[in-house]
Amino acid sequence: MPHTTFSSRLKTFVPKSIQCLREGYSTQALRKDLFAGISVGVIAFPLALAVAIGAGISPERGLFTAVIAGFLISLLGGSRVLIGGPTSTFIVILYGIMVRHGFEGMLTVTLMAGAILMFFGLAGLGTYIKYIPYPVVTGLTTGIAVVIFSSQIKDFLGLQMGEVPLDFIGRWQAYWTHLDSWNPRSLLMGVGTLAIILYFRRFRPRYPGILIALTITGFVTWAFRIDISTIGGEYGTLPRTLPSPSLPYFDFKQILTLVPDALTIALLAGMESLLSAVVAEGMTGWRHQSNCELFAQGIANIGSAIFGGMPAAGSLSRTAANIKAGANTPFSGMIHALVVFVLMFFFAPFTSQIPLAALAAVLIMIAWNMSEIHHFLHLFTAPTKDVTVLLTVFILTVLINITAAVQVGMILAAFLFMKQMSDLSGVIATAKYFEENGATLEKAAKDPDALKKDEVPPGVEVYEIDGPFFFGVADRLKNLLNELERPPQIFILRMRKVPTIDASGMHALEEFYIECSRQGTLFLLAGVKKGPLQDLKRYHLDEMIGEDHIFAHINSALEFSRELLRVEKFKRALK
Repeated sequence: MPHTTFSSRLKTFVPKSIQCLREGYSTQALRKDLFAGISVGVIAFPLALAVAIGAGISPERGLFTAVIAGFLISLLGGSRVLIGGPTSTFIVILYGIMVRHGFEGMLTVTLMAGAILMFFGLAGLGTYIKYIPYPVVTGLTTGIAVVIFSSQIKDFLGLQMGEVPLDFIGRWQAYWTHLDSWNPRSLLMGVGTLAIILYFRRFRPRYPGILIALTITGFVTWAFRIDISTIGGEYGTLPRTLPSPSLPYFDFKQILTLVPDALTIALLAGMESLLSAVVAEGMTGWRHQSNCELFAQGIANIGSAIFGGMPAAGSLSRTAANIKAGANTPFSGMIHALVVFVLMFFFAPFTSQIPLAALAAVLIMIAWNMSEIHHFLHLFTAPTKDVTVLLTVFILTVLINITAAVQVGMILAAFLFMKQMSDLSGVIATAKYFEENGATLEKAAKDPDALKKDEVPPGVEVYEIDGPFFFGVADRLKNLLNELERPPQIFILRMRKVPTIDASGMHALEEFYIECSRQGTLFLLAGVKKGPLQDLKRYHLDEMIGEDHIFAHINSALEFSRELLRVEKFKRALK
């Protein structure tokens, strides 16, 4: 059996590319993948440039990432049609890392994030990362979109200023201070780029509007010798080939300071990749392997760092474009990476003519798409706790940083979830409560195992835990005996509705048993399910309480109690 379990687990890490080859790869499938790969590669090329520049990294690094990580994600991933590469999600956090730790720090954090993603996959966390609360995800993406938009104002307006401040408020104060230095040519290029992109999106959606917009603005800048900031003027001529693989310099102290950033990038990459895989699954019906995908994302990020690239993840927009173009297997993603390389080889000299204002316009458009403002506003109709999480994550993302937003958002969501579970679970006095509460009487009428007051012998108290038995319920159990007028002779705790019990629940049971013994009350358990019973045995509570005092059904516990009370009554009569 263990061998079978290991084998079945191992199968979940077999890449979809290998599975597709085993199924048979036809010429027709190749034609579909070739067309889709070329289409997505043309889309990915300008986006890779824009994302890298938005993060404060040389544009060629975005292209290296699209080629290396994009190829590895498709080759080793758990989705048939997922497209990976540099995404706008990382822009904000990478910009901060570049400012604080430089390029080597960015490479180090990419390596670390890759290792963390591999661990996530091997540990089987892919199933759970998909369940990160929706308000957390929405607050993050909308907040990141706002920060991306605000970071592009300098290039969009052509402001003559130094480095853009990291903090949101300081950034806008700096813009206001240098507003009189705006360049009308930059603004014209930016607005023109937006207009071209919107035109193709509205009237020619099958055409690569972003690439066409950048080609037009680049050609106009070159042909008319317009004095404006360009990729070449800021970063020099782009290389036409990939760099030699090498590892970044490791500084142990720096690694420790980069752990929170690496963990944040790994979580963001996992969230975005698995969200893209889930959407792709809904569009195609082809199921994905979450843990295999996370493992592949980890290898891809390590590969990207070795070739001087930046963090990568699955891209929802490029994945959707891949599906719409007719992709059939992961080979379309590999072809897309090769197309980016070919475009880099042939068009690297021309890309130096692209105005930074045009790339800023592309990022502004990406930010608008990313914000999903209608989803953000619609969440305000959700329960107050969800709105609280949404606004907390959004504000922290905009005003502090993504790392703080992820950490606080997840902790807050976890606490609110625990509060909700605590509200759902409870400890109730079954017999008396059914007699005194009308709503519970109605509920009891539908419950064939519900107790009536006359079924419980005098001197016996029956309480029931309704829901998971964890620390939220444990605190209520501790004070239960103090709430009673006098200690009962026998206390039965009914656990038929307890699906699981945690360490806090175990400890509470132990303390409750000790308190019952101190007050001369016999403690019985009834209706304990198989799972919780195994937990009780591991905690050795069955030995403390006594196996003969743990009953499968309440009727057995009540019959035991009646017999015991009769014996006690008979003993008192003899005295």
